[in-house]
Amino acid sequence: MSIVMSMLARAPAASVPDINVTGELIRVVLSLGAIVALIFAAGWLTRRLQSRQFVGGRRLRCIESMSISARERVLLIEADGKRLLVGVGAGGVRALHVYEGTVPVDAAPVPAQVPPFAELLGRLGRKS
Repeated sequence: MSIVMSMLARAPAASVPDINVTGELIRVVLSLGAIVALIFAAGWLTRRLQSRQFVGGRRLRCIESMSISARERVLLIEADGKRLLVGVGAGGVRALHVYEGTVPVDAAPVPAQVPPFAELLGRLGRKS
């Protein structure tokens, strides 16, 4: 036992490496920021690609759709100038009604006029 004690007394103390806490904290925060930025970039790119509409040459388009239940939907489809009401469900697709005549030309929907943010903020301040 005395031999082991004398060997331990002569052995150099294990040195603990110095850790730069500030540098590690900056590295972790920057890594987290990069991951959050990638998530936002992926969301922006997904929305951008989904909003693309290919207008040229399309003869078939879905005007409206409405969910009837968890598995059934009703679709209003325009095909070659005619409108069809179609039911879609677990049993398949079924034409419910075919509207006769030509499709009326709808006026382009006018976007709602949104007041500037400063005006909205002013209204909020006056109400309270």
